[in-house]
Amino acid sequence: MQTYFSYDMNILITGSYGQLGSEIRTLCTKKAKQHHFIFTDVDTLDICNETSVSDFFAANKIDLVVNCAAYTAVDKAESDTDKCRQINSLSVRNLMSAAKRHGARIIHISTDYVFDGTAHKPYVETDRIAPQSVYGSTKAEGEAILLDNYADDSIIIRTSWLYSTFGNNFVKTMLRLGKERKELSVVFDQVGTPTNASDLADFIVQAVENLWYKGKREVYHFSNEGVCSWYDFAVTIVSQSGNNCKVLPCRSDEFPSKVMRPTYSVLDKTKLKKDFNYPIPHWRHSFNC
Repeated sequence: MQTYFSYDMNILITGSYGQLGSEIRTLCTKKAKQHHFIFTDVDTLDICNETSVSDFFAANKIDLVVNCAAYTAVDKAESDTDKCRQINSLSVRNLMSAAKRHGARIIHISTDYVFDGTAHKPYVETDRIAPQSVYGSTKAEGEAILLDNYADDSIIIRTSWLYSTFGNNFVKTMLRLGKERKELSVVFDQVGTPTNASDLADFIVQAVENLWYKGKREVYHFSNEGVCSWYDFAVTIVSQSGNNCKVLPCRSDEFPSKVMRPTYSVLDKTKLKKDFNYPIPHWRHSFNC
């Protein structure tokens, strides 16, 4: 499905039926917007096809791209490398090439998985990246394409632990399991910050509507404020849901995985808050299941 809103700039939102894209679309339907938002998914624009992207930019005179599209199945990516790389890396090159030809800017969404997750203090934008998975590596490749070739006209926003009322995510899984089980074990040795996709969507829409993004470049971090483990987050989810399920802490090695999950993925948001003068709420204040 392809959806349009109006009026001044032509703004392409890719991945518009994922968690973040859906939240952006919802915001734009609730409020009168001055720009022309074009929401696409894979059925209306295959961003892995260079010709399709080029033709779409030409037909719609795109001024700005917000790239929310991503392959996010972290475990599956280990055996589906080609598809993951096409969506997370090749498609970024296609969008960049078309943006260059049409003078469009790009806001690209990335992830904490570009880091190795072994830090002991919040990651800043200039910290060395060292992805430990196919997913993280392909997202890092997508970042590099923009930073090496289109840095002056791109903004990269890394986020973490994203959840929403749309799509599949940790919150929905905990709510479902909390209904089905009497006990639930969740890892306590992986620490980060939940991010309500509606908060990130609000920042992006305001940045676009108010032209905050102009004159800004390179990398920013956005998550909600605060720190917790997946166990802490699960306790909050189950408690707010009213389910009687008991949530128990466990170690990561009790749940073998194809991918080494980051032990620590807290992002430092100081740069974004300062440059955009944007207050970010604590994850507990934003969370409501």
